[in-house]
Amino acid sequence: MPEIDATFMPRDHLLTFEELHRLTELLVTRCGINDVRLTGGEPLVRRELDRFVAMLSGIAGLSDLSLTTNGILLPAQAEKLKAAGLKRLNISIDTLDREQFKKLARRDSLDETLAGIEAAIQCGFESIKLNAIAIQGITEHEFVSLIEFAAAKGVIIRFIEFMPLDFDRAWQRDSVLSGDRLLSLIEQHFGTLTEQPRETPSQPAERFRLPEGGKFAGAEIGIIRSVSQPFCQACNRLRITADGSIRNCLFARDESPLRDLIRSGASDDALIQAVRDCVWQKKPSHGIDGDGFLPPPRAMYSIGG
Repeated sequence: MPEIDATFMPRDHLLTFEELHRLTELLVTRCGINDVRLTGGEPLVRRELDRFVAMLSGIAGLSDLSLTTNGILLPAQAEKLKAAGLKRLNISIDTLDREQFKKLARRDSLDETLAGIEAAIQCGFESIKLNAIAIQGITEHEFVSLIEFAAAKGVIIRFIEFMPLDFDRAWQRDSVLSGDRLLSLIEQHFGTLTEQPRETPSQPAERFRLPEGGKFAGAEIGIIRSVSQPFCQACNRLRITADGSIRNCLFARDESPLRDLIRSGASDDALIQAVRDCVWQKKPSHGIDGDGFLPPPRAMYSIGG
């Protein structure tokens, strides 16, 4: 997020819950989608989100429903979201150091995020994962405390290579702490990790367990090498943005707008064809690992989905 002067869309530019439900139901019942994640930006700022979760969880054929959040608003919403049918949570936390947290998040909200994690644990979601961005010069000093915190809480910590989705466009290739380097640092501290098989080929995270015999024996960590080893060929994801466009890649520079189609009375078949056309335009890779890469025009906080 920008520190000040964040630009928000007019409310009527956003798809309503009913419009989002229609699109999702079409994708699930007629296009083979079976897994939906609510993400952002920050999805918990959307009013009555639990009502939307309940709408989605009632779609026949939807087998998984999850949410990614910064956790700040979770204490007030966790129970309602679980009762509505939310199954899994990913919570973003890059550091446990208060001053570093303020610098990275631009908000003095570490206590709120920690309270959100605790609220989620107490609610008993099927899965809780913590997401930490791996940034050169920062994460080297944070990974031990983050891993130990997650292990002590009984949740999974995942480190995601820093991607060019920041508002300031300050991302540089040498600011990425690579998965190889991070794994080396983790093993130097904790000992040899045991790699776990991926649950599906499209799973973005490599999974590892801490060695037996230690204080946190068997605790799981994940590494997502989205920059150094892109997994584009196994990617099976689409994003419906909050304002009603389809993105066939998070880093796509083009979107396929659906909002006007929906509001002009387009048929289900017409909407499905627009989605399929977007899928067929997907490029072989996002190109972060190559020369000439250009980040998407929209920063992550304004993409939504």
